[in-house]
Amino acid sequence: MDNEPNSLQQWLEESGALRQGHFLLSAGGHSPAYVQCALLLERPEKAAKVGDLLAGRLERYEPEAVISPALGGLIIGYEVASSLGIPFRFAERVDGVMTLRRGFSIKDHERIAIVEDVVTTGKSTQEVASLLQDSGAIICAIGSILDRTGDENLFEVPFEALMALTLPTFEPKACPLCVQEIPIDRPGSRTPS
Repeated sequence: MDNEPNSLQQWLEESGALRQGHFLLSAGGHSPAYVQCALLLERPEKAAKVGDLLAGRLERYEPEAVISPALGGLIIGYEVASSLGIPFRFAERVDGVMTLRRGFSIKDHERIAIVEDVVTTGKSTQEVASLLQDSGAIICAIGSILDRTGDENLFEVPFEALMALTLPTFEPKACPLCVQEIPIDRPGSRTPS
């Protein structure tokens, strides 16, 4: 693939994944822009290409499995695992706590890569990391399509993202979109409708 960040940026725009408006982010901040990676990944051929790109970044860490937090990381995590030819699992919240269900288990000392669609505050990723550590796994790397951390080093293991994206974020009390009374959209999986 040519220049992957330019291709990814183009794919985000073409798919309508990069949205403009007034959004409540999962972490509680407000933003005039939001990336809905589900729209990027809704086409299986695009999802496979993005998965191959991210797998290429994670391969050197020699993961034995991939795990993703539900819901946002499911498609990209599966595609990365498929590209690497290793098992895929996901964690989901039960009573607010990330948990393995559906018969999934972790082997002691298993090398696992955590894969997300977008990392902003790293909350979901950290929750999955705690689950893995409690299960005796070795977290070898973390990967995501987009890095929205603003160059913050949130993790103790290598973090690979296909593209860094800085979008403005406001505290709710200081949000100019609220002042303009622009209706708010709640697209995240942890924000109530």
